[in-house]
Amino acid sequence: MGKKDASSVKLAVDQYRKQIRLQETKPALRATRLKAEAKRSAPGIRVRCVTINIAHTVLNLHNLLGRLGCGHDISNNT
Repeated sequence: MGKKDASSVKLAVDQYRKQIRLQETKPALRATRLKAEAKRSAPGIRVRCVTINIAHTVLNLHNLLGRLGCGHDISNNT
């Protein structure tokens, strides 16, 4: 890595830091960032994900037990 390459990397890092600083200081940018973070961590999304994971686990267990022969065989009338 030559000197020219190192200076361009430093310039990109400085621009990134400047953008982050702007997001922290300008009210409009900060509000947008906080709104996006709140949307991502909304409780409704987490509840849906947990519910889907539980349903998926139950179906997988049902399928596994059926393959092992532990399930009920409704076709056998004895």
